[in-house]
Amino acid sequence: MVLGIIGSFLPILPGPLTSWLGLLILHFTNLVSMSKSFLIITFSIALAIWVLDYIIPVMGTKRFGGSKLGIIGTSIGLIVGLIAPIPGGIIIGPFLGALIGELLNKSDFKNALKAAFGSFLGFITSTFLKFIVSIIYFGFFIIKLFEGGNGFI
Repeated sequence: MVLGIIGSFLPILPGPLTSWLGLLILHFTNLVSMSKSFLIITFSIALAIWVLDYIIPVMGTKRFGGSKLGIIGTSIGLIVGLIAPIPGGIIIGPFLGALIGELLNKSDFKNALKAAFGSFLGFITSTFLKFIVSIIYFGFFIIKLFEGGNGFI
């Protein structure tokens, strides 16, 4: 479940799908039994969010006139922002990465800045959705553990 929450921010790890795996693992323990419909619905949501994670940043970038280099720059900037010991690196990194990617693609700073903003906005929207779903799944995990485990934690 924690990996799912972390995966909401990392482009390599699919956050909601990883969180859903936590629910599935809990289902197969002796502590908790979840209905198949609950597992199918939560899986469908996680899968839809995973697909949207690839679509939303592209939509944001295209809406603001961005390029593929802007999207790649956003991902690289995120990783650098996570590693760099600067406050707000997780927010500053993707934006600067998108800006650099757009500047490599375009010569006009104003258009590159606009496209970088679109790429950044798409990234933030996608990340927010993944984080919310992962947190909700974590809440389900805790609730189901309390219900099925007779208060065991």
